[in-house]
Amino acid sequence: MGFSSTMGLVRLRIREYAAEKGWTIKEVSERSGIPYTTVKNYAKSPGLATIDVTSLQKLARTFDVLIEDLFEVVQE
Repeated sequence: MGFSSTMGLVRLRIREYAAEKGWTIKEVSERSGIPYTTVKNYAKSPGLATIDVTSLQKLARTFDVLIEDLFEVVQE
């Protein structure tokens, strides 16, 4: 199931949270169980229209944050 942002484009704050924990994107991938290419795409993208809900849940759990804390709206 995809999370389609009705708010426009969102950016995932993967780099910030990874940096806080001292993890590489590869480590985030390993810890979350999300494929490296997916995590890398999410981390690099300045704005995503759709995101996999399961990935959002896994990333939030991995970083121990709320799903809402994981993204910011970059374009309405």
